[in-house]
Amino acid sequence: MRDLGPIRRHTLAITVDNESGVLAKIVGLFSARGYNIESLTVADITETHDVSRITIVTSGSQEVIDQIEAQLDRLVTVHKVSDLTELGPHVEREMALLKVTGGGDKRLEAMRLADIYRARVVDATIESFIFEITGSTEKVNTFIALMREVGLVEVARGGVVAISRGKDPS
Repeated sequence: MRDLGPIRRHTLAITVDNESGVLAKIVGLFSARGYNIESLTVADITETHDVSRITIVTSGSQEVIDQIEAQLDRLVTVHKVSDLTELGPHVEREMALLKVTGGGDKRLEAMRLADIYRARVVDATIESFIFEITGSTEKVNTFIALMREVGLVEVARGGVVAISRGKDPS
C-alpha cells in the first residue's frame, strides 16, 4: 500500500447553481467514494438567488483532496471549487446554541464561563439558559466540553463558514 501523505483538515468553498438536487449530487459524490464530511453549510450568495456557496470541511491526504476537487469540478452545476486551506490565510467561524440546565453554583459557573468565552445568553428560564457562541471550531468545542461539566443538555451547531483573506474572492 502506498503512502498518500499526511491526513489534514481542509475547508472547501464551492460555488454552485442554486437549484434542486445540487447539494444531493455533491454529498453523493463524497458518500460514493467514502469521503467524510465533517461540516457542511449552504447559503444563497447572489441578489438574483441563482448561485449558492457550499462550505465543506473534510479531511484527507493532499492526493485525496485534489481528487475531490477534480471530481467536484466535473459537475455541471459547480462554478468554482477553492481549497481555502491551500489558498492561504482565511477566516473560519462556527456558531452553536447550547442549552444548559441547573441551579445554584452550576448556574453561576455557566454564566462565568459564558462571559469568558463571549457567549451570549439568547434565552433564559428559571431552570435553563440557551447560549449562543461564535468562533473557531476549537473555541466552540472547548466551550461545549466545559458546559458538559455544568449541565449541558443539548447542542445545535451551524457548521463552519469560511472566506479567504485579502481583496480577491475565494
